[in-house]
Amino acid sequence: MMLIISGSAFSQVSVGTPVQENSKWTFGGGIGLGFGSNSAFNLSASPRVGYRLTDDLEAGVVGSVSWQTSNSYKSTMFGVGPFVNYYFARSFYVGANYQHYFVDYKDKYYDYKYNTEENALYLGGGYMQRIGNNSFMQIGLMYNVLWKQNSSVFSSGLIPNIGFVVGL
Repeated sequence: MMLIISGSAFSQVSVGTPVQENSKWTFGGGIGLGFGSNSAFNLSASPRVGYRLTDDLEAGVVGSVSWQTSNSYKSTMFGVGPFVNYYFARSFYVGANYQHYFVDYKDKYYDYKYNTEENALYLGGGYMQRIGNNSFMQIGLMYNVLWKQNSSVFSSGLIPNIGFVVGL
């Protein structure tokens, strides 16, 4: 959950890695680290691989993994699914991302465990800033249109995101 809410991310591609100008493949993602009350700690990663169908349209697969712990609970979450981004004016994008999540949760006080699955369909967009020859930082906002307040494992449907992409 904190992966999507996380405000800090780092490139998943090594600095100095040559990328062919004519390559249609894109690589990127982000990692996050979070701290909170009750000794809460979160570590997350979200790698992505895409393919440019046209100069402005990209589709691919994104994954996510998140480990969380606090004084009262411990959880692990894995997600995977397709995404599509449409780029315009070379600085903006709109996109959709479907994720299927597998969640393993343990309450430390009541020794209660459960496993669940949840689907999410994120729609939104954002801004891209060139940070190198073929590298970009993406800053955006997505909304999970499948989010339900009283039954979701997520605390909100609104998701800010920061990520890095090489190869656009």
